[in-house]
Amino acid sequence: MNSTLIVATHNTHKTGEIREMLGGFFEEVVDLTAFPEIPEADETGTTFSENAAIKAIEASAAIPEALVLADDSGLEVDALDGAPGVYSARYSGEDATDESNRVKLLEELAKAGAKGKKRSGRFRCLLCLACGGVMVDEFDGSVEGIIANEEKGKNGFGYDPLFIPEGHCETFGQLPSETKHGLSHRGRALEKLKVWLKANR
Repeated sequence: MNSTLIVATHNTHKTGEIREMLGGFFEEVVDLTAFPEIPEADETGTTFSENAAIKAIEASAAIPEALVLADDSGLEVDALDGAPGVYSARYSGEDATDESNRVKLLEELAKAGAKGKKRSGRFRCLLCLACGGVMVDEFDGSVEGIIANEEKGKNGFGYDPLFIPEGHCETFGQLPSETKHGLSHRGRALEKLKVWLKANR
């Protein structure tokens, strides 16, 4: 199997997390910023699984000799009927930023009058592994928690400064990366992928 893993994303923060966790399995972990000729996949799926498959299969078809990993993940908030869900990255519009998404989330929770335990939610992650335009396998992970009343911490990215994982008092934005990796939705999905890699490499 190829000694290089290509992550089908232009999000270097996400690539960094995956590299930290899978670096021991591959000589190189790179993403699509190294392949400017490959366009961003059109995420037309309605589930994390569908979108991860679209990204992995399209990228692996364009780079047929490579093993490609795609991640589709997001935050589901119970008081908002599961929003932002698959639209987490562009929750505040097409030109969304991490900051504008967090601002909108707090605004929507305020409108819903969600307080305390009613601010429950979860991060979900679906990883899809593909090669030569064909899906090889998929791995999922999730973590339950509460949405904080305000942003806390500068670590991580996305909604991390607002998400307090179950059993903790600090947000993912405050927790050290090694603690977050052991708890996070992506970390849990990657652990399943590690098991697969040990059995199939």
